[in-house]
Amino acid sequence: MTTLESSSAVDSSMEDTSQTLTQPPNHTTTTTKTKAKNDYTNRFDGDGKNGNEEDDGDEECDAEVWETLSKSFREVQSVLDQNRALIQQVNENHQSRIPDNLVKNVALIREINGNVSKVMGLYSDLSVNFSTIVHQRREITGSKDSSNSDSSNKVDSME
Repeated sequence: MTTLESSSAVDSSMEDTSQTLTQPPNHTTTTTKTKAKNDYTNRFDGDGKNGNEEDDGDEECDAEVWETLSKSFREVQSVLDQNRALIQQVNENHQSRIPDNLVKNVALIREINGNVSKVMGLYSDLSVNFSTIVHQRREITGSKDSSNSDSSNKVDSME
């Protein structure tokens, strides 16, 4: 295979990848939303009242979690889109075989490298933020459960 054929193979595979990355699977989003809705619906008793009586707090926390996750994923997608454009420019410069364009590729590849590091940082931050939110929520749920047990113990001791 010649270098030109190799470049063509890379271009065609990049086109396939860009289509995959720019078109998020709608069924996953729908499934996640449906599951979240079902989980929310399953919290209710048959009479339509919330069995846990923490509906407002849960919805507010859920909105905060989704907001945090969405913001992080938008940032990551933005950097990945930028990298896609940079990679495309590198390929065009390489195919042109013009010395000035080949020199420009050095800076472009460094920028791509920096963006990869940025994406790693964003995913790391996302993981930490998500973990923190989950731990805070567990602490809140745990403290509510213990206060509910204390209340029921007081009622039992009064009888």
